[in-house]
Amino acid sequence: MTHAACKHIRNFSIVAHIDHGKSTLADRLLEATGTITQREMKEQILDDMELERERGITIKARTVAMRYRRGKDEFELNLIDTPGHVDFHYEVSRALTCCEGALLLADAFQGVEAQTVANGYAAMEHDLTIIPVINKIDLSHARVDEVIEEMEQSLAIDPDEVVKVSAKTGIGAKELLDAIVDRVPPPTGDPDAELQAMVFDSHYDKFRGTIMYVRVMNGTVNKGDKVRLMRAGTNHDCIELGQFRPLRTPCEKLYAGQVGYLICNIKSIDDVHIGDTVCLAKSADLVKPLPGYKAPKRMVYCGLFPSDGQDFEELRDALGKLSINDPSFEFEPESSEALGFGFRCGFLGLLHMEIVQQRLEQESDVDLVQTAPNVTYEIVTNNGETLEIHRPQEVPDSGQIQEFRQPIVRVNLVQPTEYIGAVMKLCQDRRGTLVRTEYLSSTRAMLTYELPLAEVIYDLHDKLKSATRGYGTMDYEVIGYRPGDLVRMDILVNGKRVDALSIICNRHDADRRGRAVCKKLKSEIDRHMFEVAVQAAIGSRIIARETVPAMRKNVTAKCYGGDISRKKKLWAKQKEGKKRMKSIGQVDIPQKAFMAVLDTGEEK
Repeated sequence: MTHAACKHIRNFSIVAHIDHGKSTLADRLLEATGTITQREMKEQILDDMELERERGITIKARTVAMRYRRGKDEFELNLIDTPGHVDFHYEVSRALTCCEGALLLADAFQGVEAQTVANGYAAMEHDLTIIPVINKIDLSHARVDEVIEEMEQSLAIDPDEVVKVSAKTGIGAKELLDAIVDRVPPPTGDPDAELQAMVFDSHYDKFRGTIMYVRVMNGTVNKGDKVRLMRAGTNHDCIELGQFRPLRTPCEKLYAGQVGYLICNIKSIDDVHIGDTVCLAKSADLVKPLPGYKAPKRMVYCGLFPSDGQDFEELRDALGKLSINDPSFEFEPESSEALGFGFRCGFLGLLHMEIVQQRLEQESDVDLVQTAPNVTYEIVTNNGETLEIHRPQEVPDSGQIQEFRQPIVRVNLVQPTEYIGAVMKLCQDRRGTLVRTEYLSSTRAMLTYELPLAEVIYDLHDKLKSATRGYGTMDYEVIGYRPGDLVRMDILVNGKRVDALSIICNRHDADRRGRAVCKKLKSEIDRHMFEVAVQAAIGSRIIARETVPAMRKNVTAKCYGGDISRKKKLWAKQKEGKKRMKSIGQVDIPQKAFMAVLDTGEEK
C-alpha cells in the first residue's frame, strides 16, 4: 500500500557501462529540474572526489534529491548515481536496493556492452522498473535503430519503451523526467509506522564524525530524535538530518520513501555498518532489522606497507576511515621480514586495489609499498581440513595437500564479430573453456568463457582492448572454486627462502616464471664481495638459477713476471677469504628488487 505522502516520490538510479554518459545525464537532469543554476554548473557535478575527476570515472554512488513540477503536482525525484566499472558492482547493488526504478543507459554508437548486460540483470534481480535510455543520439555516427535491436536481443526490452536523449545537449531530458514520473512506481512505506531506515553508504568527516546516507523504508525521523543502530546496538542523538540537493541541505524530518543523510555525532568508526537498520531508541524492541546486503567477496589480496616503518599507526587510521566510506575492502595487520609491519588487504578487483591505494596516498598523505596481488585459493589437506589461502606463505608442503582449488569466473566478452578469433585465442591461452556464443546483432557477438580468476585480473582487460582495437568489453562474476594443477614457487637467495617473493602459479607456467624472476633479480641485486645464487624452487626441486658474480680485486697486480706458482698462491688465498665471507655474509636485497619481481611475476 502506497501512503499518500509517498505518492509524489520517485527513487531511481542510472546504470550503464563505463563511459556511456551516466554522470553527464545526471547533470542534465539537475539542470532540467532547476536543482542547480547555470552558474553553479560544472561538468560531472556528482563526481566530486578528486580522483573521480582526474580519471573521468565514477567510483562512489552519489545521491541527489530533485524537485520536478508537472502541472499542479510537484514530485520529489531521488537519483542515486552509480559507478560503471565491474570492480564497483557492490556499490551498484547497494544503490539498487534503495530504488524502485533504474534508467538503463546505452551509448548510441557503442551499443550494448558487457556491463550494460550485467547491470541490466542486476536491476531485474532487484525487481526494479527498467526505463531503457539511448544516449548520445546527437553523434553523427549514432546507430540508434541497431542499438535498440541489440537491447531487445540481449535484455528482452520493448523497443517502444526506449527513451532517446543526448546528455551533452539536453535533448530529451524533459521526456525522460516524464517517463520517470509515469513509469517508476512510488515507494511503498508508511510514514506513521515505526521507523526503519537502511544505511546504504557513509563517510567520515573530521568535524562532524560519521555521516550516514539512509533510505527511509517506514516511519519518520525528526531532528533531535534518539535513534539506535541495530547491529552495533548503540543509541545516538540525531543532531542534523537532511537531503542532498546536491550539497547537504538540512531539513526538519525525513519520512518513508525519502533518501537523505543523518549526522549523530558518531566519533567511533566501528559503530556504523553499511546495510544496518536505524530505528528509534524507544521502539527498538518492536522493529525487525531490514535484510542488509550480502557481504562482498574479496577476491584479490595484497600487502600494503608504509614505505617508512614509522607510519604504521598513521596507515592504520587512514585504512579505518576509508573502510567507512568503502566497506568492500578489508584489512588485517601482518609483518614481513623484508618489508616490516603493514597490512594484508582484500579487494574486489585490480582497479579497486589501485583506487584504494591512490585514495590513501591522496586523502591521507601516506607513502605506500605494495606487494604482488594474488587471488584467494582453497586447499584441502590430507586430514580433510579446508584452508583459505590469502598469501603464498600460507601454502603447506606439497605432501600435506590433497587438493588445490582456484577461483573460477564466468567472463562475458562483447566484441565486433571480426575479432571473435583473436578473443577466443586470448581465452584459450589462459586455460579458458567456452560456454556459449551469442549474436547481439549482425555485427556484434558476446562470448562467455569460464576462466581461472588469476588469469583474468592481471592483464586480460588490457590484452582484450589490444586484440579488439579498443572495441571489446568484459564483465565477470565468480562462480566458485575448482581443483587446479597449482604449486607454490619459492625464491631462494643464497639458499635462504625470501617469503615476500613466493608466488602461487600453474605447474605448466612455473618454469617460465621462475626463469623470468631469477633473471630480473640478478639485474637488481647489487654485487657483493662473494657470489650470490638466486634460485627458483618448487618444494625441494630447483627449477631455475642465476648467479650474481662477486666483486673481485686483482690480487696479482703486483706480480711482475716470475713463477706462476706465486700467482696461484695468491688466488688460493683470495678464494679462501671469499668462502669465509660467504658463510657469514648477508645478502642485501633492495626494495626496488621486490617491486621489479612483481612485474615479471604477473606478465604473460
